[in-house]
Amino acid sequence: MRIGTRLVLAALPVGAWLLLPVAAHAWPRPDPGDPFTMTVDDVGCRSGRVAVTLHNQTRQLVRFDLKSDGSSTASGSIPARKTIVRQVAVDKGSSAEIEAYSVSDDHPETLIDSTRVENDCPWGHGRRGHLPYTGPPADLMGKLATAGGLVVMGGILWWYGSIWPRSST
Repeated sequence: MRIGTRLVLAALPVGAWLLLPVAAHAWPRPDPGDPFTMTVDDVGCRSGRVAVTLHNQTRQLVRFDLKSDGSSTASGSIPARKTIVRQVAVDKGSSAEIEAYSVSDDHPETLIDSTRVENDCPWGHGRRGHLPYTGPPADLMGKLATAGGLVVMGGILWWYGSIWPRSST
């Protein structure tokens, strides 16, 4: 490898290290003026519900309204610097727009965050295309049987090799 190529390869990690702080600012962050943040988990296939986590960023009580496709599903308040979790139902095979609103006396509804959630869980028993567990795989059993046969055959050959020279005299 030439010296120039080695220098370029050595400089790549240093360049990545220098550009990492610049790339970190490109990630979306919550608006610092929002009273709370919303995070949405994946849909639970058994329950058909999604967990919505609301975290209060302020030092005072915050009121919220959680809507799914425009209809209110949960409302209440979040204590200062606390986190609450609410469950929102999403029908199988459909999607829902989950929106979190901040409610105050001055502003009836201020949109904080919205996320589209899709319930793409398989229909039926939840195991589309998979067979039930019926034991260890057949190739494992074949390997174990071959190993056992080799051990037994090795033992027989060892035993026969230990008595064979003495039987000829």
